[in-house]
Amino acid sequence: MKIAVASGKGGTGKTTIATSLAAVLDRRAQILDCDVEEPNCHILMSPSINCSEVVTLPTPLIDMDRCNLCGKCGEVCNFSAILTIGKTVLTFPELCHGCGGCVLLCPEKAISEIPRELGVVETGQAGDVEFVHGRIRIGEAMAPPIIKEVKKRINVNRIAILDAPPGASCPVINTVRGTDFVIMVTEPTPFGLHDLRIAVDAIRPLGIPMGVVLNRCDIGNDEVNQYCNHAKLPMLAEIPFDRKIAVGYSRGDMLIKTDPDYMNMFERLFQNISCLVHESSKVHEVIPA
Repeated sequence: MKIAVASGKGGTGKTTIATSLAAVLDRRAQILDCDVEEPNCHILMSPSINCSEVVTLPTPLIDMDRCNLCGKCGEVCNFSAILTIGKTVLTFPELCHGCGGCVLLCPEKAISEIPRELGVVETGQAGDVEFVHGRIRIGEAMAPPIIKEVKKRINVNRIAILDAPPGASCPVINTVRGTDFVIMVTEPTPFGLHDLRIAVDAIRPLGIPMGVVLNRCDIGNDEVNQYCNHAKLPMLAEIPFDRKIAVGYSRGDMLIKTDPDYMNMFERLFQNISCLVHESSKVHEVIPA
């Protein structure tokens, strides 16, 4: 089973939920931190890293001795990463998505590809939990290729917990696509509700079942619960605002270490998700493709 943990905004407790769920599942679990711009799972889980692999993307290299300046390479590029101007061809590696279209279309075979480093993927162990995270290189803007490399390391023999980036943009969609369930973590504030709506609207077309964990549930108002009822989103768990949790987090302690009573809650959370995934699969069996 693959479970993504997402949120419409940062700071709602997404990583707290992901790491605690993985720790409760223990040797059954694998955690994959797909928030490659700011991975934090390692802070709470203290893994031992045993492998680090560089992630690269192929980018064009022009042989001007063979180039006839026809401009076909620029015509095929949807991202303006290559452009013919006057008697030269300019390339913008930071815009290149590595599709290889310019290489295929060049009539003079004047374009080859060279790797450009985007970041790294690191793997290891956090106790009995398998650990994977990606780190984007400073200054890079393309997170999806690194997220895809992180997801290639999903162990199908374990329950994969994917900590998604915050928001509702391409990195989030790349993370949750292909998972069996999405936990949406939010808080009962106007900002929490606003960004939850956006994230749910972005993910719902993928057809993945979702549920909500309400963090700091005893602040704010009841509008998140009202929205979840209207949107038919099950409320999976509620966590109160507790200074003890905040102090533990500031020390780098996981929620279940700060308060072991939460272990039962996360076991129930996983059982609820398992039931919802099973029910969803039965519905898809009944409805013809």
